[in-house]
Amino acid sequence: PAVSDKYHSHYVAIKLLENDSEFINEIYNIPNAGPIVDCAQKQIKEIEREYKENSSAVITDAKYAFIRGALKETYKIDTGKDRVKNHRVDALLTNKWLGFPIFLFFMFLMFQLTFTLGSYPQEWIEMGVEWFGSFINNNMAEGTLHDLLVDGIIGGVGGVIVFLPNIIILFFCISLMEDTGYMARAAFLMDKLMHGIGLHGKSFIPLLMGFGCNVPAIMATRTLENKKDRILTMVIIPFMSCSARLPVYILLISAFFTHNQGLILTSIYGVGILLGVLTALVLKKTSFKQKDVPFVMELPPYRIPTMRNTTIHMWNKSVQYLKKMGTVILFASIIIWALGYFPRQVEYSTDYDTAISQIENNAQLSEDEKSEQISPLLVSQESERMEKSYIGRLGHFIEPVIRPLGYDWKIGVSLLSGLAAKEIVVSTMGVLYQSDLEADETSVSLQTKLQQQEFTSGLKIGQKVFTPLVAYTLMLFILIYFPCIAAVVAIKKESNWKWAMFSMLYSTTLAWIVAFIVYRIGSLF
Repeated sequence: PAVSDKYHSHYVAIKLLENDSEFINEIYNIPNAGPIVDCAQKQIKEIEREYKENSSAVITDAKYAFIRGALKETYKIDTGKDRVKNHRVDALLTNKWLGFPIFLFFMFLMFQLTFTLGSYPQEWIEMGVEWFGSFINNNMAEGTLHDLLVDGIIGGVGGVIVFLPNIIILFFCISLMEDTGYMARAAFLMDKLMHGIGLHGKSFIPLLMGFGCNVPAIMATRTLENKKDRILTMVIIPFMSCSARLPVYILLISAFFTHNQGLILTSIYGVGILLGVLTALVLKKTSFKQKDVPFVMELPPYRIPTMRNTTIHMWNKSVQYLKKMGTVILFASIIIWALGYFPRQVEYSTDYDTAISQIENNAQLSEDEKSEQISPLLVSQESERMEKSYIGRLGHFIEPVIRPLGYDWKIGVSLLSGLAAKEIVVSTMGVLYQSDLEADETSVSLQTKLQQQEFTSGLKIGQKVFTPLVAYTLMLFILIYFPCIAAVVAIKKESNWKWAMFSMLYSTTLAWIVAFIVYRIGSLF
């Protein structure tokens, strides 16, 4: 009686069957309300067993079914041409069989435009950055400030600016789909699939964007209205292997896997998707337990987008990307440059300067022969200097942690350098493994050096550092561990430091565990 005196019995029944936590807490304050709540919980289990769906979703469906029935009996449908056209287009774009292939085609078209159309201005910007770097290099005296400007600042900022055309095109396509009303249809199509991991259809778009770059993908989660969905999506986006990791995969696969290279690469991407799904499921059962809400969205009418609105949306997002991420990557690049640059006074095991001078003064050698002999000496000198730099000391410091994975200190340094941006891993390896000061993923000499590299200390002294197994675990580690600093800051901006720190610690710990398990199991065969 105390409950029915305060609320209508039908209202109480519906709110309890919807499992409304706020209402349940309020009911508990009323005397003798406990048995009513317990009875409702039993009925919820019966409903979910019968309908194979969340009880709140069942109640929501029933509400909308009632609304549809009432409208059928009382509302006369407008037979105007625009409404008929909308229904016809929706019948195609949200079709059970055709909707998904059409959606995949639009996604493919968007990413194809992003990378093919964006490659032309990207090349122009790269040429501009290279020209500016060369100009500073040729017109400024050698020294610390010169190296900071050329390698730290210009290299760091240039690494951000070159991706601006891709970002602009990507955001333009997304704005276009949002303004036309198609994005809502895409979310509707993916809802059933995404609901299985505790997310909703709208989360699929940021996850798909994550394969291009995690940073704009994390920023795109702001289109999700539900805070739980935003955080869950942000946390699993770094498991979607971004294009920055691809150079590392290409290098290691080319060097250690002569067969089934496509299958190896596909498996890396597949592991990332699987770990993202498992992470979402775990968080759904723990941190976000009983916070699920039914996904209800209105499909807006189709509209012809105006170039002005689309351009404004695109430009605002692009400027925001530059402001937030350019400074972060610049700062991180300068820090890593400084750790690798200092200290300058290093005691070398060989007198490289004297050896180089002797080659230069040898009149019997041609210029090409001199260059051929001096080049490996310069690389060896730079490698030894890097080992004795602060970042090299950090590599030796963390070696005990990564040694169970089969890694040496040089791999540790490469992983540390990848904290700013994963592409830096390849160039760092080029220096550390004495390949080439301008090494990239296609460098044959770097691949050969990796194959020849041996442990110089410890129990494995004389053994090969890299094997196909170690190469595969290293790819897994780079896939999973610490999102780039720009992605971490993006998570912080879109949520808070708590989830940014969680993403860093969780992903790095998971990377170590996965790499360790795969390495130990693989070592048995």
